[in-house]
Amino acid sequence: MTSLHESVTPSAITTRFAHLAAQHRKALVCYVTAGHPEPASSVTLIRGIANAGADIIEIGVPFSDPLADGPVIQRSSQIAIDHGVTLESSLAIIADAAVDVPIVLFSYLNPLMAGGPDVLARARAAGVHGVLVTDLPVGADPEREAWFGASGLDFVRLVAPTTPAARMAEISRTGGGFVYLISRLGVTGERDTLAADLPSTVARLRAVTTLPICIGFGISTPAQAHAAAQLGDGVIVGSALVRAAERSIDEAIALVASLRAALDQS
Repeated sequence: MTSLHESVTPSAITTRFAHLAAQHRKALVCYVTAGHPEPASSVTLIRGIANAGADIIEIGVPFSDPLADGPVIQRSSQIAIDHGVTLESSLAIIADAAVDVPIVLFSYLNPLMAGGPDVLARARAAGVHGVLVTDLPVGADPEREAWFGASGLDFVRLVAPTTPAARMAEISRTGGGFVYLISRLGVTGERDTLAADLPSTVARLRAVTTLPICIGFGISTPAQAHAAAQLGDGVIVGSALVRAAERSIDEAIALVASLRAALDQS
């Protein structure tokens, strides 16, 4: 399968990674759920974490059956749904926030399919630069994958620690922006330590892709972020940030600032 995301002009995500590499810095990718802890403060949160040092922001579309997510993000999704947040209002929140860092729309397949054939064009118009679909494995639906790849959005793909090298290469060829490396098996959520086999997993993936590698699942503290960043090109923090936002928007913004400082340590 040829690359599903080819463009003469570098994307906003590619440009951001190039800028960071030139500065010998690592990317801080922050996940929040659209409409959490409630729609108005969601906009404040997105703007705040962008100002605090997030390089890329993943914005999750609330979904009623988020099987890949742990209890923290599941709860945030349900809270947003209870506030009436949908895919359309998620896009409206992104447009309202209007931040100057790349946005990745993080979704399960069903909401995007229900959004209609022009949903990805509407996402681009709202300020989205990439899309990550949690439940569309490579090769599962080539026609649908081609739809994402031809959207003008970077199609960010997931790689698990158990993924064979040949499949890692295929995932990388059909993706764009960066590769989201799941640091450990299971659902999203905070962990006390990084997976012991993470260095070998990163090395296997590095051998088959030229895309930046961002490590997620279980990274919750500045120390963990710093350690993971020594292996990858960036780190992804989700559950810890969502939990902090549920307590206080200011606490979540402060967490991002502390993560940024940790990544910038030599």
